[in-house]
Amino acid sequence: MMSLFHNIKPFRPSYPSTLYISILFILLISTLPEGKSQNNLPFADGERLSYRVSYNWEFLWVDAGKVEFNAATQWKDDQHLWHFQSSGQSLKAYDIFYKVRDSFESMADFRTFDPSWYHRKTLEGSYSADNQLCFHSNEGVIISKTQNSRQGKSVDTLVFSEGIFDLQTAVYYARTFNFDGMQIEDEIPLQVIVDGAVYDLSGKYQGKEIVELHDGRIFKCHHFTVELVAGTIFKVGERASIWVSADKNRVPVLVEAQILVGSVKAWLSNAEKLKYPQTALIN
Repeated sequence: MMSLFHNIKPFRPSYPSTLYISILFILLISTLPEGKSQNNLPFADGERLSYRVSYNWEFLWVDAGKVEFNAATQWKDDQHLWHFQSSGQSLKAYDIFYKVRDSFESMADFRTFDPSWYHRKTLEGSYSADNQLCFHSNEGVIISKTQNSRQGKSVDTLVFSEGIFDLQTAVYYARTFNFDGMQIEDEIPLQVIVDGAVYDLSGKYQGKEIVELHDGRIFKCHHFTVELVAGTIFKVGERASIWVSADKNRVPVLVEAQILVGSVKAWLSNAEKLKYPQTALIN
């Protein structure tokens, strides 16, 4: 899957352009659950994953941005928590056409992965947003606070249901799932809340494949396709392809999706402090 990158003027995606959030959204379904035992987690405190993001526009691939995910643990108010952080930004050469600076942060129970807090801060072109979610599972509610450059401030109370995740925590929870015994076309459900709206998403397992990245590295992977939410980025019925490393780390290696104008691709550029040896890397 080698591609040639050209320094040309890229298109300007419509709101919410999400050079970053579209990739995060695509990454969130990767596997099937095997339980929440911390001994089986495919990641550990300190893991850092980096991705390069490219757009295909008029038959040419444009190197446009980068994304980073970080996982850590901490104690807060006598609670042991996962602290997940991620950020995405356009490259400097791309900034003059469409500047993106996105950050996501969330906290979840260390043992159960139940989300407790989520914060998204976005700057995409002329659009800015600051969204927070506070999960109160005991009271059965989620407090959603949103502020953006188009609609101003709002506070809403949403219904909490068991098994619902914020977008950030969903990325990591999905990696705790298990591939063993999966058959082609097996379906994968997951419920997430995005900007105050709840989505029931589905993915399908497509089997094992060998994937070559832009830098020549070759991985053994599990391949999934994921249903996407139609809107200003994705068409009705559009699905993304995800390749996840076929080892205990279960790291998303490559993501590809068609968008309204062209296509988008994210590929793993670096991985630090992985919990297990990277046995899926064969070259």
